[in-house]
Amino acid sequence: MTKTPSPRTKPNPLAKSETPPESAVDEARRRGRGARSNHSGRFEAERRMSFDDGWENLAELDTFRTEVYAEPARSIITRNKSPDISFEQSINPYRGCEHGCIYCYARPTHCYLGHSAGLDFETKLYAKTNAAELLEKELAHKGYTPKVIALGTNTDPYQPIEREHRVTRAILEVLERTGHPVGIVTKSALVLRDVDILSRMAARGLAKVAISVTSLDRRIARAMEPRAVTPGKRLDAIRGLSDAGVPVAVMVAPIVPGLTDSEIEGILEAAHEAGATEAGYVLLRLPLELKDIFREWLASEFPDRASRVINLLRSMHGGKDYVAAFGERQKGRGPYADQIALRFRLALKRLGLNQRRQALRLDLFTAPVAKGAQMPLL
Repeated sequence: MTKTPSPRTKPNPLAKSETPPESAVDEARRRGRGARSNHSGRFEAERRMSFDDGWENLAELDTFRTEVYAEPARSIITRNKSPDISFEQSINPYRGCEHGCIYCYARPTHCYLGHSAGLDFETKLYAKTNAAELLEKELAHKGYTPKVIALGTNTDPYQPIEREHRVTRAILEVLERTGHPVGIVTKSALVLRDVDILSRMAARGLAKVAISVTSLDRRIARAMEPRAVTPGKRLDAIRGLSDAGVPVAVMVAPIVPGLTDSEIEGILEAAHEAGATEAGYVLLRLPLELKDIFREWLASEFPDRASRVINLLRSMHGGKDYVAAFGERQKGRGPYADQIALRFRLALKRLGLNQRRQALRLDLFTAPVAKGAQMPLL
């Protein structure tokens, strides 16, 4: 039996994740979620499972509710030197993501917290409540060099809990005040709430947004991303941002071979019509625990396509589910990967996308004054 979790914000727990079943969780308990199970993470010394002991206690287990834990972070800007991504600095306001996207490559990171990459990732969420304060301190460091900060590189900065916690908006307020450039990736229409800040920053060459559209088919989108907004709402977000003067890109990400790759041209056309001027794509990635989580979902939702999807994916990774090598991890290799790349390029050319990429300005940055520091005289 488990204690009914409160959906309200709690202190950061020290205990490990609740006992995860090693088989599919009953549909009634996981209704509205993406993952089918809650397997133990790879760092756990013990593997646990729920089973019916003959007293029919499984029927009394609680449903998976969203829990949000306050997580005061020690640092907020993450840096990388990966040659196949377009940013060097990023901020993730939240850990875990309520959207529940079954393909999310960030799922395995939840195992570092003692949680599962399955249902725990969608229901045990962490809000970095001091993010804006930390950001101001880090921008005030004497040696800080301004480079574009990317929001939403791991989990969505506009997932549903942002409505209440407003961590992302607080970050944007600091970036606007300091004249610091920002790029956002999201699949949420909630980004339009902050169009006031984003439009002002965009007018100064300091902001751009990428909206992720995986499918225009509402049935497929709902199955893959159970708590994300519909494809139509994402196109509305592109339109709203574009009308407000914010440069918008569409990310066809991830492309799931054998399931959504037939929609590449349609997504690009719809996004272009809505006002997107740039576009990019990423192939499905299945690192670590994600390969099993995705397979469970695929067998449940699309059993007639499951073998084809996995076989096509493996054909683009040298017979493996996933290859972590730079360059190959996001685009794959081989005939099918080449075909996707060619189709994408031809569609971009036909629609006039990516003809001019918006470069954000770095020269407007003004470092904030740290608490207790001397204010400038001039």
